[in-house]
Amino acid sequence: MRKSTAVPLVFGLVGVAVLVSLGKWQLDRLAWKEGVLADIEARISADPVPLPEDVDPEADRYLPVTVSGMIVPQTLRVLVSQKRVGAGYRLISAVDTGTRRVLLDRGFIPVDESIPDPPDRAVTITGNLHWPDDRLDSTPPNDEDGNTWFARDVARMAEVLEADPVLVIARDLSPSEDGVTPLPVDTGGIPNDHLEYAVTWFSLAVIWAVMTAVFIRRQIRATKEAQA
Repeated sequence: MRKSTAVPLVFGLVGVAVLVSLGKWQLDRLAWKEGVLADIEARISADPVPLPEDVDPEADRYLPVTVSGMIVPQTLRVLVSQKRVGAGYRLISAVDTGTRRVLLDRGFIPVDESIPDPPDRAVTITGNLHWPDDRLDSTPPNDEDGNTWFARDVARMAEVLEADPVLVIARDLSPSEDGVTPLPVDTGGIPNDHLEYAVTWFSLAVIWAVMTAVFIRRQIRATKEAQA
């Protein structure tokens, strides 16, 4: 093997090996993430239990619960967007169980509709505990005076509504609320892009191999022409 082709061949093989290993790593991450999502989905859909007295934001995330009580009229609006629907608001209220107040994500209304009054009698809510992390670096500050929130800041909302910093995201209300569409907890918002990353790394490995082959072929041709 000539020196002129040995170096680019080794360089090409090393590059392909690195890119393939990165693709394999992403496939391993994909299997891990799918396992995590399956565990979360199983936890979300488990049988509901009464709201625990003491809750932990990590251990009790997604815990299915049943809560009964009166929904307090004061409601906070969180600006969101729904596919095929458009802009709207999540409605965050407090539910008074008689012994404590906790936050309740009642569901979604279109942006041009007024906040409906909650039922004037006790309701039974089936939902999941959640401490969402809606705020990004690009998320603007909440407009509390205008009652337009851009993230479900559980701690601050609990202060405003004089409730415990515990959020129940409604899956079902009995009696139901006309005009309010529940947005239950699911895994749709948890990113899982590992397959796309794996395809990208494997594609780059193929491109790298082709470019290496083309370069070596040109080197061989140039050497033959120089010796002719």
